[in-house]
Amino acid sequence: MKYIGAHVSVAGGPQNGPLNANKIGAKAFAMFTKSQRQWTAKPLKEKDIAEFKQYCEEFGYTADHILPHDGYLINLGNPDPEKREKSLNSFIDEMKRCHQLGLKLMNFHPGSHLKKISEDECIDLIAECINKAIAEVPEVIAVIENTAGQGTNLGYKFEHLAAIIDKIEDKSRVGVCLDTCHTFAAGYDMRTPETFEATFDEFERVVGFKYLRGMHINDSKSEFASRVDRHHSIGQGNLGIDFFKMLMADERFDNIPLCLETIDSDLWEEEIKLLYSFCK
Repeated sequence: MKYIGAHVSVAGGPQNGPLNANKIGAKAFAMFTKSQRQWTAKPLKEKDIAEFKQYCEEFGYTADHILPHDGYLINLGNPDPEKREKSLNSFIDEMKRCHQLGLKLMNFHPGSHLKKISEDECIDLIAECINKAIAEVPEVIAVIENTAGQGTNLGYKFEHLAAIIDKIEDKSRVGVCLDTCHTFAAGYDMRTPETFEATFDEFERVVGFKYLRGMHINDSKSEFASRVDRHHSIGQGNLGIDFFKMLMADERFDNIPLCLETIDSDLWEEEIKLLYSFCK
């Protein structure tokens, strides 16, 4: 079964996440647990935590189908030790927030080398930070999102994801989120039945579907292999509608959160219905 939703607003508190998801007919959702553009935030209120859990139960959202995203300032691969420590502390705080809310996934971008260290050295730093975080916070799974490879961002190759996972001490505490726009912009074609199968066969060989814990469902304004991260509405970009038909018909993507991050939130309800119409 497919669990399709979107990255919804939690303005006013996390309890508004399940409320906003339910309004658009979502069976899964993504969210931030605090402002994504600030290092710190006030602690979660017990009342808000209780309401979040209550609404999730009321609308049938389980921790398997909610994909929180950490803040955009965090860079676990930062070559500067002080800045990396600041990122790690913020990352740990975000994992603790997830744990407080009863969630077990936390999605994040792996990190950037900033042209100051090699990719391998950056991967070592990212893995070291993840190991520290999961030792500090129980249960929450660190879900690495693949990137388009814009700038100095790592994670645009399946091999990057596999290398990070290889260095995580407790493999049960790490997973992967594939963003469809990022995958395409990074140079993995998925537009025909042949390229679709080739790409996901490669993902299975290099990373493994056992690590896939969620997806971001986006069309791409960017050209193929452009390494530019520009999302588009479903069927309006360069990936094209046939890709989404193949994705929705593929059982390998069942039972994980499939969350829209497309550019027009007014279309999310319509896009969710469209994607469900492709499910067999």
